[in-house]
Amino acid sequence: MNAIELNHICKSFGSFAIQDLNLTVPSGTICGLVGENGAGKSTTIRLLMGALRPDSGTASVLGTDASSPEFVRIREDVGVVLDEAHFPETLNALQVGKIMADTYRQWEPAVYEGCLKRFDLPERKPFKDFSRGMTMKLAIAAALSHRPKLLVLDEATSGLDPIVRDEVLEIFNEFTREEDHSILISSHIVSDLEKLCDYIAFLHQGRLLFCEEKDRLLEDYGVFVGTAEQAESLLPEAVAGREARDYGGVRALVRRSMVPESLALERPTVEEIILFIVKGAEKR
Repeated sequence: MNAIELNHICKSFGSFAIQDLNLTVPSGTICGLVGENGAGKSTTIRLLMGALRPDSGTASVLGTDASSPEFVRIREDVGVVLDEAHFPETLNALQVGKIMADTYRQWEPAVYEGCLKRFDLPERKPFKDFSRGMTMKLAIAAALSHRPKLLVLDEATSGLDPIVRDEVLEIFNEFTREEDHSILISSHIVSDLEKLCDYIAFLHQGRLLFCEEKDRLLEDYGVFVGTAEQAESLLPEAVAGREARDYGGVRALVRRSMVPESLALERPTVEEIILFIVKGAEKR
């Protein structure tokens, strides 16, 4: 069973639209959803969780249609952290835990308390005095503490310092060591997703440009650095994107299978692949 299936999803908001979105996240994997601000990442997550209804297409989570009455029960199995976490301002972390215990049938107080300690969160400090980083850590602690099978995370590492981000990423890795646990995580910090994810899905202006296994993505592409004449000698379909360099040279993202094996190529990062593809799409 796939953890997530989005099939031909369309949703229009005047001048912006999610267009024919197809996305599958296999059970037991981590998928990173990447895109610029306004690309449609948060909208996609809200469609997935039933907070928005698509104009057309279907969304399925853990084998259940997000628009069906049965989805209310399935949401117990989904831990959600949105880009803006909201708790009553006067409550502290311990009080939030008590409310969650009354909300979720499978709430685990020991897991929650362990997360508070691991994240070094104050137990009695009012939520209104939390920094953004503390707020996100509290939301992650709550999401992990009711035995979810799927985590849906919208910019969950935003506002965290690098040390805490690494710790949070390790917790997410631990979560997916169980075969039926999966994660969909959106982030503008592409380096985090490159470390964490099995799949990378790239949204651009409401369209999904690709969803690929991360390792295959990095194997399929290489970065060519050379002269403009050398670049022009490559097959046009081999070049996914290019940029001119100050000294007259060219740097280009190429498909390894379509260039001579003798050509020396650098290994790209996921962020470089995305930037080159966007530049290539804008020039077409």
